[in-house]
Amino acid sequence: MPKKKKKNKSGSGKTKRLSFPDDEKKRSWLKLLLDAYHIVDKGVAAAISTEQKKGRKPACGKGCATCCAKDIPIYPLELAGISWYVTEKITGHVREALKKQLSCFKKVSPCPFLLEGACSIHPMRPVACRQFNVFGKPCEQGEDPYYTRREDVMEPVKRHVDQAFFIMLPFYGVEKESERIRIIEAGAFHKMVKELHDCDWKELAEKMERFEGNYGI
Repeated sequence: MPKKKKKNKSGSGKTKRLSFPDDEKKRSWLKLLLDAYHIVDKGVAAAISTEQKKGRKPACGKGCATCCAKDIPIYPLELAGISWYVTEKITGHVREALKKQLSCFKKVSPCPFLLEGACSIHPMRPVACRQFNVFGKPCEQGEDPYYTRREDVMEPVKRHVDQAFFIMLPFYGVEKESERIRIIEAGAFHKMVKELHDCDWKELAEKMERFEGNYGI
């Protein structure tokens, strides 16, 4: 499991990049993804800290999973990261529960990785999840604060997200810096987005089974 730096009680502690040295040596794309997530996390931490200085308190916390029932945009590289993390890093009863949930997932269900009100892939959650934060009071059941109280929803950290996507682009075969800049500025990166609920998660459950068979888990 990844090592994470503890945050102070104010939530303004510095973020630390997730690190899986052995896996990153084997998978060059994983380094790109972890670097990108670190950039987004730094932007989010700074934005939350700024709001806290204004006296605003984050409402999100464990057990608050209203947003997990909404449409969640996700990109191919993020899907690769989730597949790897779920298949090779999650163990024990969480693995068994998640495998069962993935195998019978239906589009009308909340996020397939939501277990007992908590995100089972929190270290590898998508950019969309990382930067969606609500202030004030927790969301009510079925509420979408983006529409009911937009002022309580943190503004997207666009500059950091654009930088993160810039780092991800070599995964898609775009190596040249000038071309990556053009794609980011044109917003063309977002044409690759998928909806998390539309993915075939039964296939991931089967992949987990095959991995267990190959490695005797």
